Amino acid sequence: MEKYTLITGATSGIGYELAKLFAKDGHNLILVSRTKAELDNVAKELASLNVKIEILVKDLFGQNAAAELYDEVKAKGLQVNILVNNAGQGQYGQFKDTDIKRELDIIRLNICSVVVLTKAFLKDMLAHNEGKILNLSSIASKGPGPYQSIYHGTKAFIQSFTEAIRSELKDTGIVVTALLPGVTDTDFFNKADMLDSKAVQDKSKMASPADVAKDGYDALMSGKDMVISGTMNKMQVGISGITPDSTVADETKKRQEPVDKSKK
Repeated sequence: MEKYTLITGATSGIGYELAKLFAKDGHNLILVSRTKAELDNVAKELASLNVKIEILVKDLFGQNAAAELYDEVKAKGLQVNILVNNAGQGQYGQFKDTDIKRELDIIRLNICSVVVLTKAFLKDMLAHNEGKILNLSSIASKGPGPYQSIYHGTKAFIQSFTEAIRSELKDTGIVVTALLPGVTDTDFFNKADMLDSKAVQDKSKMASPADVAKDGYDALMSGKDMVISGTMNKMQVGISGITPDSTVADETKKRQEPVDKSKK
């Protein structure tokens, strides 16, 4: 049975760049996104790399979507030996003002879909005693995030979850890796309604999604537990690790507050 790499959120940003890296190294792909037209475009682009590409349209905000995705992969008779849990979203604003329905959708996407897909495909990997899982964490996982309280909270879960299951699987043939980007030049901030934040005003300070993807790809393939992408992000995480959480929260609030405070 031929092996496949499954990537969620595969049509843009870091997920798209990861798809290119895997395809260039000869990995067959299962690309997952909400929009068929975008999936078709990416599949067409990567077809020249002579790998097999399957596309699956799935909105992982849905309550049963992750389980349905796994069932569809199995129904096609495909073996996933690398799982990339990339899809994720945030919502910008003070918690007292943000939309609870959207926040619960984000928790379902950022946490529940990752847990369901990881558990389902991990069992298959263990049966073959081989496999790799790359979870998109964030430097947001390392501290509280005013104006992005739910997003930071979900990424803290993903980071802890990833490290925990990696330890459980230490004596197996399964590799589990967390990728921790910082501010990256993707559509994330537009989708999060975050364009007024001070943190995203200078695009020259944003990381390239291709560079972030390469860091994650290399870390996964070399069996590392985690990689913080970018020197400045490594320094920021290091400083946060020795700073009281209350101070980290206040400093993060200053960086992420709106340029025009009347919009907060």
